[in-house]
Amino acid sequence: MTHFELNPRLEGDSLPVLDLHLCEVRLMKDANYPWLLLIPKKNDLIEIIDLDEADQTELMGEIALASRVLRDVTDAEKLNVGALGNQVSQLHVHVIARFRDDAAWPGPVWGAAPTLTYPTEKQDALIDRLRDAFSTAS
Repeated sequence: MTHFELNPRLEGDSLPVLDLHLCEVRLMKDANYPWLLLIPKKNDLIEIIDLDEADQTELMGEIALASRVLRDVTDAEKLNVGALGNQVSQLHVHVIARFRDDAAWPGPVWGAAPTLTYPTEKQDALIDRLRDAFSTAS
C-alpha cells in the first residue's frame, strides 16, 4: 500500500482531529469559523470523480457525518460544504459552521476576515469535543 501524502499547505493550515475510514479529518486553524477539512487518504486525487464509485459513496457518508458532528458541537445556524481546490488541488472537502454574526455572513468565508488564531486551550477543547462527538456518532 502506498503511503498517503498530505499536501503541505493543508497540513500547515489545519490540525488533526481523527481518521475516518476514507478521510483524514482536520480542523482549520481559523477561529473565525469552526471549520473541518475531510481529505481522502489516497494519493493523486483532484476531483470527487477521481474516486471510484464505492469511495464516492463513502465520502458522501463521511461528509454527512462530519456535518452532523460539527452542527451538534457548535450549534451552527448553517453549514457550508464544498470541494473547491482552486488553491490546493489535492482533493479535500470543507465543512464550515456558519453563524449570522460571523465575520463573513452571509458571504463566503474565503478572504472575508484575517485568520484568527485559536487560543491553545480553546483549540484543544474543540478538538476533544469533536473527537467525542465522532466517536458517539459513528
